[in-house]
Amino acid sequence: MEKLQINTHKKGVDTITRTIRINGTTFDKITEIAEKNNISFNNVINQIIEYGLKNMEE
Repeated sequence: MEKLQINTHKKGVDTITRTIRINGTTFDKITEIAEKNNISFNNVINQIIEYGLKNMEE
């Protein structure tokens, strides 16, 4: 399986607002990734979700 690579290009896609709960450690890691790559927290979350779905075992 290939590793997740964070894309710094923004995509123009339709979005749906939804509330999720994540633990503090995960939040801190995602925030750090977003700041390091100068992209939004939501952008990182969406890339992680897309990667997970693409690489999920059927």
